[in-house]
Amino acid sequence: MRRGAALLASALLATTLSAGAFAKTLKVAYDADPVSLDLHEQLSGGTLQLSHMVGDPLVRWTQELKFEGRLAERWERIDDRTMRFYLRKGVKFHSGNEFTALDVKWTFNRLRTSPDFKAIFAPFESAKVVDRYTIDLVTNKPYPLLLNVATYVFPLDSKFYTGFDENGKSKDALVKHGNSYASRNFSGTGPFIVTQREQGVKVEFKRYDDYWDKKSPGNVSEIILTPIKEDATRVSALLAGDVDFISPVPPTDYDRLEKSDKVDMVTLDGTRIITFQLNQKRVEAFKNPKVRLAIDYAINNAGIAKKLMKGLGTPAAQHSPKGYMGYSEDIKLRYDLKKAKQLMKEAGYEKGLKVTMMAPNNRYVNDAKIAQAVANMLAKINIQVDLKTMPKAQYWPEFDKRAADIMMLGWHADTEDSANFIEFLAMCPNSETGFGQYNSGNYCNPEVDKLVLQSSEETDLAKRQTLLQKAEKILYDEAAFIPLHWQDLAWAAKKNVQLAPVVNVMNFPYVGDLVVK
Repeated sequence: MRRGAALLASALLATTLSAGAFAKTLKVAYDADPVSLDLHEQLSGGTLQLSHMVGDPLVRWTQELKFEGRLAERWERIDDRTMRFYLRKGVKFHSGNEFTALDVKWTFNRLRTSPDFKAIFAPFESAKVVDRYTIDLVTNKPYPLLLNVATYVFPLDSKFYTGFDENGKSKDALVKHGNSYASRNFSGTGPFIVTQREQGVKVEFKRYDDYWDKKSPGNVSEIILTPIKEDATRVSALLAGDVDFISPVPPTDYDRLEKSDKVDMVTLDGTRIITFQLNQKRVEAFKNPKVRLAIDYAINNAGIAKKLMKGLGTPAAQHSPKGYMGYSEDIKLRYDLKKAKQLMKEAGYEKGLKVTMMAPNNRYVNDAKIAQAVANMLAKINIQVDLKTMPKAQYWPEFDKRAADIMMLGWHADTEDSANFIEFLAMCPNSETGFGQYNSGNYCNPEVDKLVLQSSEETDLAKRQTLLQKAEKILYDEAAFIPLHWQDLAWAAKKNVQLAPVVNVMNFPYVGDLVVK
């Protein structure tokens, strides 16, 4: 049975019924497990899914994309640069330490040093402790997305991370792709505690007995998360009853699951853009806009969405999905093989070139198949692709090294706003600010940067929309990146698992509130 977004609101009613005792074990199969327990090491969907299991943000999104308080009970605007948050009292970390405003400040400051998160927090000046349970977040200038960013502040236990580990290294050290104390140990305020973890094999969680949210309907006492990379194996495990809940659901199995009387499936329109980036530092030809345009014209993204995604992906020509402020109706899909060949000829590359490509094989829906399809399409304009695919735990270090000429990247806007796409994927790479952190193509246009930075200070929504649409148009005209599609979301579970109330378009299921009948 398949359920759409229209049923989500009515399904919420079911969770108000008695959830029973905490005696339910949930067996989950994702396509991959978290790469680290350090929530600040990597800005990724997997990390944020984990964050909502083991931590709580100050505020979080509802299914209607409104804000609801979590560790912040309420908030108020003090002036045009300051938002005051009033924190919950009596909340304890997994270590037993009390949660206070000092932990929020410590977490905020650590996020600002993270290579992955610092760009999100660039508009902020400081976090100021007012008293033990009150804190102000202060921006450099008026900033329209302050609450959006607050959804990424999952306060960590500052006392737990103070001092040195058995190797004499600081416990709060933030090491990307490294074996740090924070990557192996965790203390947050969330509904679950990590009890066992074997990278690539299994992660086990148990319900935190002293969890503060006593109104949560959730009744899951234990979670066993097993990564199953192969789509068919993951689906078979659900249908056989070996697991209770899977994500993502491969489009090739939608019909199979819909016909099953053993499971329910929930789908939502997605906003995660799947792209390829062309590294201009590695390949001289990629500096030529005509070559980049030729590649864009050579790729049949509508065909990929129809055949590989089975219609569960919307072909894209820009970062911003419809409904986002930067989305423009004037930006159209480009596929035209004849024009692609003509552009290669005009650029002096009629005979083609050889390039390398890397993509994950367990991060996005059909990622490896999509990469192979794109490689085949590029062969039609004499671009020979040496393609390598790998698990995401291996892929992300390679991505950070910019180890291939063409690299795949999917991105969901962290702030549910157009600017976030461009800040991370298309602004000039800057290690100090964090802008362009995931711009593996090394594209750089100061005019784009200027427009996006102006938008971050513009509180007039009409003017802000114009700025972001101008930026998207420049990226389109210059073929700054190769857009493929926005990936739809799908989850499937046994019928006794009440998925609908806890899933959302951010793809961060709130499993702490999950009811298993």
